[in-house]
Amino acid sequence: MTDDIRLAFAHPSERAEASSTAPCDRISLRDYVVEVEIGAFQQERGTLQRVRFNVVVEVLPMTGPIDDDVDRILSYDKVTEAISIELEAERLNLLETLAARVAERILLEPQAERVFVRIEKLDRGPFALGVEIVRSRDGVDLAGQDHVEAPHPRVVFLSNDAIDAPALPGWIDQLAAMDAPLIICVGPADVAAPQAGNALAQRRIDLLAIEQNAWTLASRDRRCMVVGTRTELDWAMKNDQICVWAPSKIVLDAVDGPSASPRDAVALVAWFATQMAAKELLLIGGAVPDTTLPVRVHNPGDAQIA
Repeated sequence: MTDDIRLAFAHPSERAEASSTAPCDRISLRDYVVEVEIGAFQQERGTLQRVRFNVVVEVLPMTGPIDDDVDRILSYDKVTEAISIELEAERLNLLETLAARVAERILLEPQAERVFVRIEKLDRGPFALGVEIVRSRDGVDLAGQDHVEAPHPRVVFLSNDAIDAPALPGWIDQLAAMDAPLIICVGPADVAAPQAGNALAQRRIDLLAIEQNAWTLASRDRRCMVVGTRTELDWAMKNDQICVWAPSKIVLDAVDGPSASPRDAVALVAWFATQMAAKELLLIGGAVPDTTLPVRVHNPGDAQIA
């Protein structure tokens, strides 16, 4: 076996040592196994599987005495914390995405110069399926990754009567002129959705029914863009784009998903507004949900939104 092949399957610590071009210290996390829901295949949804992490972080050698002071070194806890934060942020389909996010989070630490991340699925067969990446501080754009407070949108729920109301364009005019990014949410249309005998299938059907209504709303006002991912929402809020929320991806990928059924559209929207740290939840039609957010109710018969 050549050295290249051997190193391809070696532990990240050996790969780090072999590829190092400058003296450095290394800390490592070996065989860290967690159970998580991850994967792009349908059979990987709704079930936990074991995932193993091996991580090596290269840091510049310390100058001066350490004085046995934990604040002067990169703690192992920062590595496991980076993994936990990314696993809890949202459900992911790809190990590649998870590895890149873990690496980039570790590189936010001022001591970290280069990081090797290997992640393997252990329950997909009598073998380990995995990915390994290496990222360095000079190869990752860390600008802007320090904490920046996200915008606090105004989340507006429109009942079907509100969607059909002649006052709708005027309401959108008023809401767009207010002091926060605008995200509009709807429920399903007033037609019966197909019924399935399987709960997971029914959940998807009900979410898709909401998305059909979102597209119906967007077709009535060209300013409205149907959006289904957090990345798109963040971009839209920063660029004054009016969004109509398509819930499937965010709901299905949530680590701590909503307890509300998609059939309880207002409760689902209240959960979403909480996830988005909304400035307020404005209801144009619909009953007031149980939420800690500020809630306003607008009468669909009034053209002017107070």
